[in-house]
Amino acid sequence: MVHIKVLINCALPYANGPLHIGHIAGAYLGADVFARYNRLIGNQVLYVSGSDEYGTPITVRAEKEGKTPREIADRYYEEHLETFRNLNINFDIFMRTTWPEHSENAQDFFLKLLDAGYIDKGTMIAPFCRKIGRFMPDRYIEGTCPYCHYPKARGDQCDNCGRTLDPQDLIDPKCILSGETPEFRETDHFFLRLDLLEDRLKEWISTRSSWKPNVVAYTQNFIAGGLKKRPITRDIDWGVKIPLQGYETKRIYVWFEALIGYITGAKEYSKRIGNPDLWKEFYFDPEARNYYFIGKDNIPFHAIIWPAMLMGYGSFNLPYDIPANEYLTFKGQQFSKSRGIGYSVDDLLKAVSADYLRYYVASILPETGDSDFSIEELVNTVNSDLIDKYGNLVYRVVSFIDKYDLKVEPVDISKDEEFLYAIHSFQAFSDELSSVHIKKGLSIWLDLAIYANGFFNRSEPWKTVKIDRNRLNHDLYLSLKIIEILTAMAYPYIPASSERMWDLLGIPFRIGESYNRLNEMHTFDVRRGSIPFVKLDLESVKAKLNN
Repeated sequence: MVHIKVLINCALPYANGPLHIGHIAGAYLGADVFARYNRLIGNQVLYVSGSDEYGTPITVRAEKEGKTPREIADRYYEEHLETFRNLNINFDIFMRTTWPEHSENAQDFFLKLLDAGYIDKGTMIAPFCRKIGRFMPDRYIEGTCPYCHYPKARGDQCDNCGRTLDPQDLIDPKCILSGETPEFRETDHFFLRLDLLEDRLKEWISTRSSWKPNVVAYTQNFIAGGLKKRPITRDIDWGVKIPLQGYETKRIYVWFEALIGYITGAKEYSKRIGNPDLWKEFYFDPEARNYYFIGKDNIPFHAIIWPAMLMGYGSFNLPYDIPANEYLTFKGQQFSKSRGIGYSVDDLLKAVSADYLRYYVASILPETGDSDFSIEELVNTVNSDLIDKYGNLVYRVVSFIDKYDLKVEPVDISKDEEFLYAIHSFQAFSDELSSVHIKKGLSIWLDLAIYANGFFNRSEPWKTVKIDRNRLNHDLYLSLKIIEILTAMAYPYIPASSERMWDLLGIPFRIGESYNRLNEMHTFDVRRGSIPFVKLDLESVKAKLNN
């Protein structure tokens, strides 16, 4: 197998509130599964995300709590890091956009694009609050969405329908600080000339045949009406400073500078491991593949604006794939921190283990359409699929070996139909994960678990133990090998449980080496110990969530 460099970038969450499970389903779980899988097959992986700490989401929260934006950013940076750790989502680096190094990178991009003619000066109409006496950021204006009529749409986006908005689009707009109707006035700003890059973008997008159909359709619809220049500065004081004299009261807008956080993260990780040029291998090597895991509301930024910025700067690799997910809903509504819909990750982890939550969310990932989160379905899926079909299989095999105090010896099963079926399933699973089909990969795993149960039942070891010890050894070894393959396949999804299961089976090499060694006929030193699964009780789970 030819190994490649794989850069995995995850959308930077705003540091203005706790992470809910919709965020995890939208970007982070699929990325973590994909990163673990690529490491297992031997690819060189750089896995980057970070904390989006500038812009109005943070200042709005700070205003509400009577704190500084820095205090809000510090709090949620640490909270997000802890949440990801608790869910076993392990980035190589989780950067911060408030790092001085990030400001330097963002200012470098700004100046390079300005010099190249892809940024120019102009004027725009912005909301001015006469009571407060200054221009207000888009998010400080709320009103009724002109598309879905949600009454609390923000000036930049409607949380209900996901449409990108301008404050002037809102019906009955109000300043959230004063309650006054804003006056719309002209103000000087800098603009990214997307219009100058439209033809190059269209040509490039036409080559993205491996992208999800929903991502391609969203991107093509966005660009169909023609691209216009887009403002990249705002009248705010919390953000990356514009590196030019005369613009001290303005800042580079968060949607422009936050994208550069991917490069900041890669650069800083490279410095920390003592190889400061490593990041260049992922951004300039034409054989390297760059993936961007995001929710669908971020598609325009990653499929159009970020590629345009990279084109304008020159030399950088463009995104290889943008496997954006649709929305995970809760009782038909979008998860929302601000509206209190659904659960935070931390709330759920008080009621179920990280691997149970990872397994269920992976099984319903909204890869090509919205899906709905349900506590009842979580309990049922974990109990019936993960525990009954996989955990119980391992328990039956291991407890049988323990009951009869058996030492299962290696035998050649390389031509057995069941072993070949398992290897074929693994290959199909690998094909799906290589194409970032996370949910389909898990479905193949579940089919193999069902097949393995069927084989164990057909082999009837409780009979052969009395009449044919050679046959018994052969069949038990075959069951152990299929369980080994199942456990290796499960590892990207449920890493902690898979490692415990690996130790229980007594396999003589690390699970991290397993993908290249599944054909080996090694010994199993099956150990006494408990299977790392306990069935969930619905009422108990609900009680923990309500406490």
